[in-house]
Amino acid sequence: MDYNFLNMLPHELRITTGSKDAFLVGGSVRDFLAGRQPDDYDIVVIKEPERFARQLAAQTRGAFVNLGKADMTVFRVVANNVMFDISPPKGVCLEDDLCRRDFTINALAIDLASGKLIDPTGGQQDMRDKLVRMVASKSFTDDPLRLLRAFRMAAAFDFTIETQTLEAIRKYAPLISQSAGERIHAELLKILCLPNSYPYLVQMADTGLLFEIFPELSALKGCTQNRHHAYDAFYHTLSAFYHLEKNLKDADIGKEHAALLKCAILLHDIGKPYTRTIDENGEIHFYAHEQKSADMFIPIAERLKFSNTEERFTEAVIRHHLRPLFLFRAEQKNTLTSQAITRFFMKYDEYAPFLLLHAIADHQGKGSHVSQNFIAFITGLIDRFKSQFTPESRQPPLITGRDLIQEFKLEPSPVFKKILTMIEEERLSGNLKNRQQAIARVKDFLNGYSGKPLPVSPGSRARS
Repeated sequence: MDYNFLNMLPHELRITTGSKDAFLVGGSVRDFLAGRQPDDYDIVVIKEPERFARQLAAQTRGAFVNLGKADMTVFRVVANNVMFDISPPKGVCLEDDLCRRDFTINALAIDLASGKLIDPTGGQQDMRDKLVRMVASKSFTDDPLRLLRAFRMAAAFDFTIETQTLEAIRKYAPLISQSAGERIHAELLKILCLPNSYPYLVQMADTGLLFEIFPELSALKGCTQNRHHAYDAFYHTLSAFYHLEKNLKDADIGKEHAALLKCAILLHDIGKPYTRTIDENGEIHFYAHEQKSADMFIPIAERLKFSNTEERFTEAVIRHHLRPLFLFRAEQKNTLTSQAITRFFMKYDEYAPFLLLHAIADHQGKGSHVSQNFIAFITGLIDRFKSQFTPESRQPPLITGRDLIQEFKLEPSPVFKKILTMIEEERLSGNLKNRQQAIARVKDFLNGYSGKPLPVSPGSRARS
C-alpha cells in the first residue's frame, strides 16, 4: 500500500516539510502505518537539531525546552498540545540510529523533505505480517527493559512476537533485573491496561520473564490445592486472571483500576505455598493465605515503585479478597442480614466493587465446582452497591456530632464515632428513615450502653 506520508503529518510539522536532514522516526511512523494517530512525534535532525527545534517553536508559537543531559541531546517543542522531541541521530547517520532501535516496527523513518519511507530493517513488512521482531539480539542486552516492551508492543497492536525474538527473550530474561523498578512498573501497567493482556501474560510465563519480574510466583507452580480446585495455585492464578479480564470488558471501570485489579489477582495467592497445611483427613488448607499474600506484596510494591495510591489499592484487594466469600457462606446458612451487607460496603467503601469483581473471577478460576449461585449472589451485591448504597451514602446523615452534644449533652469522645457509625449503618440498611427515628435509636443505645461512663458536659452533671 502506498502512503502519502506528508499529508498525514500534523499541521505543525507540515510547515517544516522541505527541511533537509530532518526525519520523523519511530513510534509515530509505526502508528501512521497502523492507521492510528500518534500521541507525540520524535524527529531526528542530522545537522543543527537545536536550530530546527527553535525554528519549529517560532513558526508554531510553541514552547521550547532543552531536555538534554550530558550524554543526550533532546529539544522539546510543545505546540497546540502536540509534543515534538528533536534530537541528533544516535550514531553517525540516520540508518545507524534506526538500526540501534528495539524492534523493526519502530525502526522506521519518514524523510520530511520528500515524504519517503526509510525502512532498513523490514519494519513495514512486519507491520503487514503483524509481527514484533527484534532489530538484533543485542537489542535486549543494550536495554533489558525491551524484554518486557516486546509484550507491550504485541499486546497494544494485537501482534505476534516472532519466534527468534521469543527465544532471545527466553535467553535474556534474567537481565530484566538490571532495569530500574519504575521502568518495569510503567511497562507492566501499560500491558495490564490493555483489554487483551492474558495471552501475552501466558507467553511471559512461558519464556520465564514473568518469574524474573515476580519471583514470588515461582512457588505457586506445583502447589496443589484442595478438592474444590482443578489446578495448582499457579494455573488457578492464570485462570482467574483470564476470567477477570474477560469480565472487565463488561464492567464500567477505568483502565488504571482495571490494571491494578489484574495485578492484584496475579499476586492474590502468592502466600499459599507458605500457609499450606494438610489436616488429619488429608484435606489441604491455606489458612490466612490472603494476609500472607498481602504482606508479601508490600516489598514487591517497593521494588517496582508503586505509588502510595496504587499500593494501597492492590494490597487492599489482596488482603480482603475472601470477604465476599464469607458473605456468601452466611447467605447459604440464612444468617446474612441487610446490615451485614451494609457493614461490608461501609468498611471497604471504594474498594467494595473491586473486591466483588475479584471474587467472581477467583471463583471462576477454580476450574471445577463453579457455583452459579455464588456468581449470581456477588453480581447482585455489585448491583446493590451501585444502585442503592452509592446514591444513599451521598445523602446527608440523619444526625451529627452536634446533635449528640445538644440532644444528649455528650462531650466528644471515641463513643461519638461508634454511635454515628451505628446510625449511618442502620440508615443505609433501611432501618432508620428520619431524624426522629435516629434520635430514638441513640436513646435506646445509651440506655443499654455497658461501656465506660459516657463523658457529659459539666452543666449536664450539675443538673442531674
